[in-house]
Formats: sequence, structure tokens, C-alpha cells
Amino acid sequence: MKKPAILLFSLMLIFGCSSDKKAELEKMMKERDELTAKIDLLSADIAKTDTTMKVKNFVSVTVTPVALQTFNHFIEVQGKLDGEENVSATAQSMGLIKTLLVSEGDFVKKDQTLAIMNDDVMQTTLKQLQSQLGFVTDLYNRQKALWEQKIGSEVQYLSAKNNKEALENQIATLKEQIDMARLISPINGTVEEISIKVGQAVSPGLPLIKIINFSTAKVIADVSETYSPFIKKGADVQVFFPDLDKEINATLDFSSKFINPINRTFQVIVKFVPKDFEYRANMLTVLKINDYKKENTIVLPINYIQTENNKKYVYVAEGKDDSMVARKKEVKIGRDYNGQVEILEGLSVDEKVITMGFAELEDGTPVKI
Repeated sequence: MKKPAILLFSLMLIFGCSSDKKAELEKMMKERDELTAKIDLLSADIAKTDTTMKVKNFVSVTVTPVALQTFNHFIEVQGKLDGEENVSATAQSMGLIKTLLVSEGDFVKKDQTLAIMNDDVMQTTLKQLQSQLGFVTDLYNRQKALWEQKIGSEVQYLSAKNNKEALENQIATLKEQIDMARLISPINGTVEEISIKVGQAVSPGLPLIKIINFSTAKVIADVSETYSPFIKKGADVQVFFPDLDKEINATLDFSSKFINPINRTFQVIVKFVPKDFEYRANMLTVLKINDYKKENTIVLPINYIQTENNKKYVYVAEGKDDSMVARKKEVKIGRDYNGQVEILEGLSVDEKVITMGFAELEDGTPVKI
């Protein structure tokens, strides 16, 4: 009976000690929580006036003050260069080329003769008619003088007059035909291409000699109808020449009101005076057309904008000196171009946007500039 009694006493002693320790632990943890709360409260009160108590676990960042500027959006389309006047001289009648008076590269003036077709028969006929006109005119003058003296009949006088005028009309018509046997330059410019040779037969309407005037150049491009509400005459344009690595500034001179039903585009034209470097017809260009412009707005690099739950936000630094913290600010963005985005809502002037170090931040994180 002694052994069971001893065993029972030992178990009671062990359980009694465990219960006392557990109670003591719970008491100590409660005291710790109360003490921690008091420490936090006291630290916060002291930190308001004592800078030595402020938190030192900050993140180093770089900030950019928000300022108003102009935001421009451009669309880019491919175009081709041409002279303002780029035409071909054509024949007005059928015939054989007898004489070619110009070569490629020659500068010609408007109404200058470029080539002459074979007009030998017409020239011979003209000489015959002119000879006849001399005789008929002399006969008419004699008949007129007699009629004025009341000699002869009126019919004789009118017949002589009619013969003279009919011959004059024939000569005038023949001269026009001779003129039509010449290729005439319609503009001032440079001969770029000659597609005829001496002895070649030509027909009316065919382009025979190409002439280009580059005193004024133009770029023609087709723009998708999607942009038709935004592209207006007078818009700013940057014309880039990839082959020359050159860019010029110009304005839009023409924006068509007609939508091509085949490719759903409309035509735009930019004109400018060539200078500084040499242009060539059909040279490829890239037009950067300003389809949207807003002044006095907030603009930020687009990589500063972060997204969370389909909402856009940036971090700004608030506070002064060593007490600055990061604040998450939701923003509404507008259009973007070339890495820049327009901020419509959410920021105001002089706020400090965090531009470096924001990847490590959360709302309220202490920061140092």
C-alpha cells in the first residue's frame, strides 16, 4: 500500500508545479503586452518633439516636383516626297520626233520647246498658202478700190474679200497645227526623264518628257480614318527623312474630306521649301502629325505609373526633412506618347513624385531624399 500512495503523491506534485508555471507565464505575457503598449505610446509622444527618437529605417529615394507643361501626342504615318509641280510634257498630235532639244538635267522654262515633230509637209503647205495669200490680198485691194469708186459689182468685191479671209483662216489653222507638232514645257523646272528618241512615233496624251519643279516640295501620305476627327489643316508636323537622317518642322497644308472606300484612309499633304540638303522625288518620309495638344497639364514618364487592381497610382514623398514618408496616390491618366503620359487627376503642382526607389515602398514607408 505504501508504493501506490507514494506514486500518487508524486503525480500530484508534478501537475501542481506545471499549473503554477503556466499561470506564471500567462501573467508575464500580459505584463509584457501592457508594457509594450505603454512604450509605443510614450515613444510616439516623445517623437513629436525629440528628433532623436524618430525612426531610422528609411528608404533612400529620388523625387521630381510636379510642374505644369505642354503635352503633345503624335501619330506616325509613312509618306512620299514629290515636287509641288511634277508633270510630263505630252504631244498634242501624232507624228515622228524630228528634233530633241533638251537632255536630262536641263533646266527649262514654261512654254519652252522641248522637241519638234516632223512638220515638213505642213511647212511646205504654209509657204504655198502664204504665197497665195499675197495674190488674193492684192486682188482684194484692187477690187475694194474699184468698189469704192462705184466701179464693178458688189458681188465681185465680196467674193474677193471672202477669198482673202478664207485663206487667212487656213493659214491660222495650219500654224496652230505646226505649233501642235512641238512638245512644250508646261512649267519651269528640271528635265528628269526623257522617254522618246529621234525618229520615234508619238501619240497625243502620252507622257514623253518628265519635268519636276522642287522650288516647293510636298509630302503626301494616307491616314487611317480613325484619326479623321483629330487631323486638321494647320496641325504641327515633323517630317523625317530616314535615308537622310534629317527632320524638319512644318504644318499640315491639306487634310482631305474624302475617305477612300477601298483602304479607309484620307490624304494629307505637307508643303515646304527645300533647303540645306538635296531632295529626290518619291523619297520615303515619316510624318509625325500632332493630333492632340494640351497646355498647362501634368506630364510624367509612363514607367513611374504602377498598377494594382486595375488602378493606376504613383508614390509621392510627404513631410519634411527626416520625417518624410511615402504616400500612394491614385491617378487618372490620359493619352501617352514617346514614354510620356498625361495625368488628368490625382496630382497637384509641387507635389514630390518618387521617381527612383519606389519599387521598395509601401504606403507610409519612411523615406529620405
